[in-house]
Amino acid sequence: MSAKTYDYTKICDSVLTIDPKIRFAGVIDERGRLVAGGMKKNVEPLENEKDDEMIFMELALRVKMRKEFDKQLGPVNFAMASRERALAISVIINDDILYVVSEPDADYGSIPKKIIEIIHS
Repeated sequence: MSAKTYDYTKICDSVLTIDPKIRFAGVIDERGRLVAGGMKKNVEPLENEKDDEMIFMELALRVKMRKEFDKQLGPVNFAMASRERALAISVIINDDILYVVSEPDADYGSIPKKIIEIIHS
């Protein structure tokens, strides 16, 4: 059975409108490369481009490692990291990762649910 096809650009654009505190929405492939989306317009990045590449590669590796437990625990719906300067949320789409970064005080209770609704709509 083939995987469902998603319009990653449309998903990223929609995610950026969920909440004004969302700074970034991008799709990262399994090798850690940004394939769609990016920073919201008029938002200053927290890191430089080289740091982005490292963050994306680390995220791809972390997602692969989490899949090791899918048989026992079921697949991950989303993962979230709360940091001092940002809230990061990752959601698997086929073999890729939707990576969303917001301000640290964003509503982490509702944003993941809204992201998943957008992906599945």
